[in-house]
Amino acid sequence: MATKVMKIGIISKENYIKRTLAIAKGTYKPRKDEPKVWFESTKSMSQVLSNENQELLRVIIANNPHSITELEEITKRKKSNLSRTLKTLEKYGIVELKKMKGKIIPKVKATDFRVEFGLHYSCPAS
Repeated sequence: MATKVMKIGIISKENYIKRTLAIAKGTYKPRKDEPKVWFESTKSMSQVLSNENQELLRVIIANNPHSITELEEITKRKKSNLSRTLKTLEKYGIVELKKMKGKIIPKVKATDFRVEFGLHYSCPAS
């Protein structure tokens, strides 16, 4: 599988709102190389990209399951737990849940992550 890098940014909720409003007003245009996915803190990022979730991504890549049921059998995790985790990973664009013939097939979209943050993030004028 080819490496797919996802840029992740960490920004306070307050600055994220200011940034979003500035984009909506047209007073700020995000750079092409800016992260597309944002977390409020390193803690929230580490919850989504926990060791357990990283292992789940590796299992999906290695086994290419054809359904969540098949993934449940491979991982020995309950379907409800897997579904919740996969929906969270999908929300951040890390996995894609393809619906085919009544089955949900998990596909990994990001294999590597680059994190960008700073203590003095300058929020665009809002």
